Amino acid sequence: MRLCLSTVLISVNWLVYIWGVNHGHVVECALGYYINPLIIIAFGVLLLKEKMRKLQWIAVWIAVIGVLILTIGFGRPPWIALALAVSWGSYGLVKKQLRIGALEGLAIETLLSFIPYAGYIIWLGSRGAGQFAVNIKVTILLVLAGVVTAIPLLMFNSATNKLPLTIVGLLQYLTPTAQFLIGVLVRHESMPVARWVGFLVIWIALIALATDLVKSGSTSNNRVAQAD
Repeated sequence: MRLCLSTVLISVNWLVYIWGVNHGHVVECALGYYINPLIIIAFGVLLLKEKMRKLQWIAVWIAVIGVLILTIGFGRPPWIALALAVSWGSYGLVKKQLRIGALEGLAIETLLSFIPYAGYIIWLGSRGAGQFAVNIKVTILLVLAGVVTAIPLLMFNSATNKLPLTIVGLLQYLTPTAQFLIGVLVRHESMPVARWVGFLVIWIALIALATDLVKSGSTSNNRVAQAD
C-alpha cells in the first residue's frame, strides 16, 4: 500500500512539473524545488517528531515570508510550486519509512504506474491523438525523457548512502537554480520586482539552512574524529 502511495505521489509530482514546464511556468517549478527542503524539515518536525535547531526555525520562517511575497507577486498562491514541494516531500517521507533499495522501489513504482499510463497512451492512439510511435523523433525524445528521469533518481538514492547528508542537501539546490536560470534567460518568463524580492527572501532562507547543515556536519565530523 505504501508503494502504491509513493507511486501516486511521484506521478503527481511529474505530471504537475510537466504541465508547468509546457505552460510557461518554469520559474514557478524552480520555486517548488527551492521550497522542498523546507517542506521536508517541516515533515520531520511535525510527523517524525524531530527537533529543529534555532537556525533551521529562522530559515523556515524566512521562507514562509518569501512564499507570501511571491503569492502577492503572482497574484495568487504559487500552487504549482507548492504542489511540487509537497508531493516530492511526501514521496521522500514515504520512501524513508519503506526502507527498501532504490532500484527495487523504483522498479515496483514503474510497474504500478505502467498499467494506467500505457492504457492512456493506447487510448490516445486509438483516437488518432497519440504521439508515441507515430513520429520517430518525438518517440525517441519521449523514451529519452524516461531515461533522464530514472537515472538521476537512482543516482540520488545511491548518493544518499555514500555522501554526507550536508553535501546531498546542498547539491539539491543546483537543480532549481538551473531551472530558474532556464526560465529567466532561455524562456524569458516575466519576473516583476515582487517575484525577485520573493526569490531573494527564499534564497536567504536557503543560505541560512545551508549554513546550519554545514555547521552541524562539521560538528558531527569533529565528534567522530575525537572518538576515533
